[in-house]
Amino acid sequence: MKFIDPASALEPHELRVRSEWIDYNGHLNLAYYIVAFDQGVDKLFEIIGIGLDYRKTDELGTFAAETHTLYEREVKDGDPLRIVCHILAVDDKRMHMFLEMFHAEENYRAAAQEILYLHVDLKIRRVSPWPDDIRAKIDSLAVHCAQSLLPPGVGRKITMPSPKKP
Repeated sequence: MKFIDPASALEPHELRVRSEWIDYNGHLNLAYYIVAFDQGVDKLFEIIGIGLDYRKTDELGTFAAETHTLYEREVKDGDPLRIVCHILAVDDKRMHMFLEMFHAEENYRAAAQEILYLHVDLKIRRVSPWPDDIRAKIDSLAVHCAQSLLPPGVGRKITMPSPKKP
């Protein structure tokens, strides 16, 4: 049975932590959380029609403009992962997403990433509007995501409380 996250209505990407992704602390290195999230987004982009073929034939693509990653629980060598993508918002040139990484067997959330993508004309290296058919696909997926509560951590910012005064 395939896991379909009810909050996103999108089929998640599943993968395993690779041994070369492990750092000297014995867990997934922070950079490879980004790699795993990116692989999950690549799968979604293929479904939408903005994957590798889109880049090659239309010379259009996406650039990440901003990210924020939350590291919540460690994962280790060989652990199975599930990346769930949520489309939070889209406009003429941007797509705001929230990604969640779950341990696929123990079902805990290991990490989350909020990311803003820009649609780019690769010929002139400038932000450009989504083609109408692509925008319609993104809008339809975003509607599914909007029907559920936002995942924990959406919109979170980094803060460090001031020390308490004696």
